Amino acid sequence: MTRIIKFVEAHYEAHEVPFGCTYEWHPAYTALECDCGETLGLTGMSTIATCGCGADHSAFIRDIREREGRLQDEVTHPWLHNTQDRAEQHLRDEAAYLKN
Repeated sequence: MTRIIKFVEAHYEAHEVPFGCTYEWHPAYTALECDCGETLGLTGMSTIATCGCGADHSAFIRDIREREGRLQDEVTHPWLHNTQDRAEQHLRDEAAYLKN
């Protein structure tokens, strides 16, 4: 039986920069341990779904793709939903600008 070692949901990571914020996309990721002992890392973009023993893990890839298709809008477009963070960043930017 294949065992899921780790599953990471798809998400954006926000990085504060002067006068704004950048977002870095991290796709969903699943780490599996096959019956044969081999460890596989799969994403929705994975093209190879078999390990060395020939076991087919394509169902996991399909599951990742389905999950990414059902993500909440807050996950896929965080810049539209973090108005409080943007307002605070605006105040910090204004304060930094006034110091110069």
